Amino acid sequence: MTEELRCAQDVADLVDKWGFLPFFANDIEGFSIEEHCPKDLWFADDVDGPWEWKAPAAELCGGMYGKLFRGRAGYVSRLWLPHFANFRRDGYDFDSRVDEGIAPQKDEYVYSTICEEGRVTSRRLKQLCGYCKGGNKGFETVITRLQMQTYVCVSDFVYEKDKQGKPYGWGVAEYATAELALGEDRVRGAYGFKPQKSFELMFEHLKNILPHANDAQIQKLLGVK
Repeated sequence: MTEELRCAQDVADLVDKWGFLPFFANDIEGFSIEEHCPKDLWFADDVDGPWEWKAPAAELCGGMYGKLFRGRAGYVSRLWLPHFANFRRDGYDFDSRVDEGIAPQKDEYVYSTICEEGRVTSRRLKQLCGYCKGGNKGFETVITRLQMQTYVCVSDFVYEKDKQGKPYGWGVAEYATAELALGEDRVRGAYGFKPQKSFELMFEHLKNILPHANDAQIQKLLGVK
């Protein structure tokens, strides 16, 4: 794997090529943005780097971005998103999880708030759900779990702007349901498959492009418990 990433389009192209792309280095050597982006672009003052590419790359490839791999950030391509969501949801829409009593109450409250708001920054979401200082605890656990289950994704990053209208600082994540951000047909396109079949298709694909990875590493990446 000798890819070099120097712009958002490079990231989007690699997401399309591999189907799955973690942001940070992981158990599978060479399978991350971190390992393929030159170090001089990570915190450059005069040029955008991987932190700034996150939302544009997701838009360019039409895939999902969020905490999708063992609670850490990454992308899933438009092509593989339906099977990824089908497997991660294990046959349940979020409402079905609520009806079956398997969705934690905190998850239900955060998810319903996102649905009501449409698109909402993490800062605003914390305020609405009572996760401000001295309030509820465990927001990151809840929002990460909803992303890992593919019910919620990062739809954009919102930046403060200077007097010239130029964005600066660290972007604040904006959340939306996957269906709103990416389209119901796209997200639910593999609902006709059994979740296990979706897993098998993804597993075989990753085995083909990652011959140096063992079965356990691929299963871990895909979220097998």
